[in-house]
Order: sequence, then C-alpha cells, then structure tokens
Amino acid sequence: MVMGPIGSIHSCCFPSSFPRFCFPKRKPLAVLAAMSEDPIREWIMSEGKATQITRISSVGGGCINLANRYDTDAGSFFVKTNRSIGPAMFEGEALGLGAMYETRTIRVPRPFKVGTLPSGGSYIIMEFIEFGSSRGNQAALGRKLAEMHRAGKSEKGFGFDMDNTIGRCHISEHRYSSCCYELSQAIFY
Repeated sequence: MVMGPIGSIHSCCFPSSFPRFCFPKRKPLAVLAAMSEDPIREWIMSEGKATQITRISSVGGGCINLANRYDTDAGSFFVKTNRSIGPAMFEGEALGLGAMYETRTIRVPRPFKVGTLPSGGSYIIMEFIEFGSSRGNQAALGRKLAEMHRAGKSEKGFGFDMDNTIGRCHISEHRYSSCCYELSQAIFY
C-alpha cells in the first residue's frame, strides 16, 4: 500500500457497508522453469547478490496481488506480483515507498526493482521487513506520520507528484495546504 500520494479516491474503494471488497480472485502463481523466464529470480540472484534462494513462502494480507517472501543466503526479499496489471501500479508504489523511505521517519520497505512478467502482469521486489505482532505505540506512530508528511511537503503543498493507486483504486495527484485536509479527502471522498 502506498501512503505518500494522497488525493481523491474514487468511491469504488469504500462501499458504504464495508463488508467485502469486490475484487476478482487472484490468479494462481505460475511456476517458471528457466531462470531466463523468471525476472524475479534473475534479479535476486544478480542484483540482490544471492547465490541461492532457500525458501519462497506466501505472505497474506493483500487482495489484488500475490505476495511472497523470498529467503536467500543474502537476506530476505518481499515480492508482489500481479498477473493482470502492467507495471504502472508497482512503479507508483516504488516511487511512493522511495519518497517515504528517504524521509527516514517511518520504517517502510526499500523498493529495489519493478518489472514486467514474461507471462503477463508485473512485479515489485522490495526489502523484507519483519514486523512483530505488537501494535506498538500508536501515539508515536501518529507523530512519525506527521513527521513524514512535514518532510514530504514541497512548495506545492502536501500530496505526491504523480497519480497513484491504493489497490485497484485510482488516486489523483493533488496538492493541499494541509495534510489533515489531504487525508480527509482520501478517506471520505
């Protein structure tokens, strides 16, 4: 989920009753045979500096992408794939995460690579962060979020410089003078 680019979210994202989101079921992850056919494995084994992938495990949570943890001898990577959406969604996510990462306020995964899958769709490779089960200090989180928004404010105001998405919902690039106004527009409109 990208939190940097807040703007107007279309009402399709938030049905009035909130019982379930109406997203299509995920397509199963196809097993790719050769390294030349698997750009995720290629990146991990070259740019990710791994010599072996020791385990790939499913990570739950999302509703439109498949999410996996790739454990390697060089560390772990978080990989999201979507077999029906091109790379634009993940490119926006990588830019948003990169901008949040650069503020050094809230711990977010560092994005490494976005690309197209040979069988269609796209992927993003990120740093894997091990989160605990504790909800932590919510007041401290609120202060860190405010810090992040202050650090991300430009002469144009709060917001992000490009259109983006939260899941399948489009977020228009807008700038606001107040981050509170920006957030209310994202949540309630």
